[in-house]
Amino acid sequence: MKYISFTFNPIQENTYLLWDETTLEAAILDCGCWNRQEEQLLEGSIRAHGLKLKYVLQTHAHFDHTFGLPFIHRTWGLKPIFHVDEIQTYRDMPSMAAEFGLNIGGGMPPVERLLRDREEVKLGETAIRLIHTPGHTTGSSSYYIPDAKLLLCGDTLFAGSMGRTDLPGGNFEAELNSIKNKLFHLPDDVTVLCGHGPNTTIGYEKRHNPCVY
Repeated sequence: MKYISFTFNPIQENTYLLWDETTLEAAILDCGCWNRQEEQLLEGSIRAHGLKLKYVLQTHAHFDHTFGLPFIHRTWGLKPIFHVDEIQTYRDMPSMAAEFGLNIGGGMPPVERLLRDREEVKLGETAIRLIHTPGHTTGSSSYYIPDAKLLLCGDTLFAGSMGRTDLPGGNFEAELNSIKNKLFHLPDDVTVLCGHGPNTTIGYEKRHNPCVY
């Protein structure tokens, strides 16, 4: 499994492009591209690597993680996949963006599929497993790729920090439980790809993250 990360939009959100090296089947996770320049950067990377875009996965549906979904739907016809409990956040997202003075142009695509905890999708023979990690939102989820020792956790866990829980659907105790009792049970050498900021590892956060002790 290979990946490229992009930092997009005014909120500096991390979008990830993942692909299976054998089949070149690919997924975009948390598509936050905001303007035409960012769209072209993402599209150029997909085409340069000869990738076959198969999925658009979402850790959650806040606007900074979903700005690019209309572009993906227009260009490749793909619709987002996320946890079943995140559907209301997705529906509310345009109005939430408007409260921050941001306009979601072009309309949001319908949902492709709603997953439940521990359900998997595959790129080639590589399994990507959803782990429901509520707290940042009700349906916040992380995607674990055991074969690659990768975890894409959205805004649940950050390097040295954790996601905010003061927005609609947020719950501090639920997020703390998600981190300590789900994510911290993964192997220490799993690389954590966060929704904002730098990468980290499970082991480092277990030992040093000041927010979870």
